[in-house]
Amino acid sequence: MDPATQTHCVLLLDLPERALGGIDLLSFTTTPRFRGVKNVPPGLHFVFAASDSSLAVRHGAWFYVSPGAGAPQVFVKRWNAQNEDLVAETSQTEVLRWRANLGSIWRDGLTPYRQTLTSGESGEDDDAMEESSDWNELTSRITPTLLSRINGLHPDHWSLSSASSAAQDLEDIPGLESSNSALHPEQELKFLPVDLKRTWRVGATGRERTEAAQDRSWALGELIENHGQSKDMRSRQFEIVGEIQFCFLMVLTLNNNSCLEQWKRLLGLMLTCRQAIKERFSMFHEMLKTLRLQLAHCADMEGSMFDHHEPGGGFLKPLLEKFRKALDEMAGSKQKIELVDEFEDLQDFLQKEFGWELDDSTYVKRGMLDLEDGERVEMDMNGVDEDDEAGEYAPAIVELTPTQWKELTGTSFDTKAGAGDYSEEETDLDGMDTRY
Repeated sequence: MDPATQTHCVLLLDLPERALGGIDLLSFTTTPRFRGVKNVPPGLHFVFAASDSSLAVRHGAWFYVSPGAGAPQVFVKRWNAQNEDLVAETSQTEVLRWRANLGSIWRDGLTPYRQTLTSGESGEDDDAMEESSDWNELTSRITPTLLSRINGLHPDHWSLSSASSAAQDLEDIPGLESSNSALHPEQELKFLPVDLKRTWRVGATGRERTEAAQDRSWALGELIENHGQSKDMRSRQFEIVGEIQFCFLMVLTLNNNSCLEQWKRLLGLMLTCRQAIKERFSMFHEMLKTLRLQLAHCADMEGSMFDHHEPGGGFLKPLLEKFRKALDEMAGSKQKIELVDEFEDLQDFLQKEFGWELDDSTYVKRGMLDLEDGERVEMDMNGVDEDDEAGEYAPAIVELTPTQWKELTGTSFDTKAGAGDYSEEETDLDGMDTRY
């Protein structure tokens, strides 16, 4: 083979016949001749494999193809049949040997890089097809620095599997040592520490806790300022979006449950912010754009890990409803208009794809319902306002008489200071419900 015609490629060696193989958004069943993928474009890519396409544990690895002129890059991955794992070829002698012998497998053993698949088997040199740009958009904020933080310092082989997990998602089984447990993952994922049960600063009490529970902007800012890896603030902000992208793709390709939980946590944090929307407009704008594209790929997911057709829309629909209210409360500005436009694009997609209505005005809280037998009954939508503390659930201010104040607090009512000028620190806050 003429070296001038050689392009970047990744070899997937020793896969069993009819194993599951994949690169980026494309997965396929391998043929006996399959040895890898050629014509791989510059940028980050993810290859994954499993012994079969059923319920086997999947293993994958990220690698980075450097842009620019120079010798074509060859990445050699090998399937370890004994451990059923995808490992990097560490022997430079083997890498050089495969590079020298690429001509023997170039035409029949390497399939061209693409993100769509025709009826032809992998390993066949199918006709050129129009490619999707979704992979580039879905990985726009994933960087080698982010991959090294999550997966460890393994340049060009940031690996994980379906069983990889963050420490906070590991099940603690009493009496079972993790070192001897078959459930203990080979790779621990170092996610950003998101704790939605405590979204206020240490030492906060009373009103500050309540406000931080309703608006999680402080928690988001603390995460960006103290746990980001980049040097400048703008790049640290987009690490949040990058981790959202990483987690989604690992659920999509590997069915990784810990990544699903972190994806939910990060969205649960961002979609419940108010003040941060004004201060970090670009970050929220890109998050909404990323989320719309991710949800468009949920149909590619095997099983029901992204089942948004369930009643109530699962965890995501209530979050988006709250985020819409936060947008409505923002003062008018050019940034708000751009953010609302992006949100409405997302809303239109959700309405068309899943039948979701995110506008409160669409709720009919009381009305007549026609039954199948022709009878008409009056129905109430109970609980519509409950989470929002609106309607009949809205808080009310009650004026206390001096007698009522004394019975409630055990102290005299000071008409000069007023009933509301007591110290919140005197109130027992340990049992306070901090969800609101």
